[in-house]
Amino acid sequence: MIAFIGQILISIAAFLVVLTTIVTIHELGHFWVARAFGVKIDRFSIGFGKGIFSRTDKHGTEWRFAWLPLGGYVKFSGDLDAASVPDAAGLAELRQRLVTEHGAGAERDYFHFKPVWQRALITAAGPAANFVLAMVLLTLLFSVVGEQIAAPRVMAVQPDSPAATAGFQARDLILTVNGRAVREGAEVTQAVILSANDPMTFTVDRAGQVVTLVATPLRQMENNAVAGRIRVARIGLGLGALPQDITSRRLNPIEAAAKGADMFGSTLNSTVTYLGRIFAGKESGDLLNGPVGIAKAAGGITQQAASVSDDLGTQVKSVVLTLIYFGAIVSIGMGFLNLMPIPVLDGGHLLFYGYEAVARRPVPARVQEVGYRVGLALLAGLMLFATWNDLQKLSLFKFLGGLA
Repeated sequence: MIAFIGQILISIAAFLVVLTTIVTIHELGHFWVARAFGVKIDRFSIGFGKGIFSRTDKHGTEWRFAWLPLGGYVKFSGDLDAASVPDAAGLAELRQRLVTEHGAGAERDYFHFKPVWQRALITAAGPAANFVLAMVLLTLLFSVVGEQIAAPRVMAVQPDSPAATAGFQARDLILTVNGRAVREGAEVTQAVILSANDPMTFTVDRAGQVVTLVATPLRQMENNAVAGRIRVARIGLGLGALPQDITSRRLNPIEAAAKGADMFGSTLNSTVTYLGRIFAGKESGDLLNGPVGIAKAAGGITQQAASVSDDLGTQVKSVVLTLIYFGAIVSIGMGFLNLMPIPVLDGGHLLFYGYEAVARRPVPARVQEVGYRVGLALLAGLMLFATWNDLQKLSLFKFLGGLA
């Protein structure tokens, strides 16, 4: 029981550190671009709820630390509309109130009266900050650990698996997957996971001879130490590397940035591909994670990182580097999620601003209200679905009555 409670506390602590950092950077993106355009800002809060500590800067912005460390927010002056895009009538009323209270021209310091291109840049700055953070973290990571590439060598073939049926043999060196060259096992694994029930063509080097093989990944249930119970596509290969398959080298800052950009693009591409397969009916969405799953993953990788050595210094270094990588991946996901064209998200606001730029007037209030409600329902549905997946992976429903 004590060990279980310890695991929960580690998961929560790691999750809060990662989440608060990423959300704070996201909000700072909005904040700094807004300040650059002269937008009046009431508050920047790290955490939610009642403030623990606060101070007001020379611009009149309150900087607050709140007691609930689940992210943060930035509040622009006059930002009272739930969707942050008031209609023409709402803008006229707000303008009149500001002029009455502060004098003519006062409205020019407020977000809603900035040119639409400035509002769009302020809105896009949040996801952009997430992407920049991910690039910085990945560059830092590869600058420290360098690059180690282990060529994808087949070490074992599971009997009666798609790989066995295709004719894979131990010691095969995988060269390409669906015509794309691969350098390491992770690329093969990723391609297989994203190709459930789709035939895949592999070329392998078998003792100097190039052989072409076709295998179709099938989904199977697994118990993963980090993700829990997941249904994932496999072909039945155990990948590893022989000493001659491994190359290691240190990276200078430019090379580390290039490596980080490559991983950034790969992560984003995998996300888009997986979501596209869900909409096409080729995936069930089992791999989508909600807050519970992300927290469990954060705790799981933290525990794994800490177990690499008995030396405290090595443990700390391993945990820090692991959380840097995890934070980069989550930051990419948050940036991407916020760009989805759902009205309650930054992408929905950008959609409204696009309409305003073309039509030369804000989206009508009725459309905004409907869009906001639909967007909120979609987002809530997505979170509920992801949380259901999380609980399924934790086998909670099996424990409660065999629903899983």
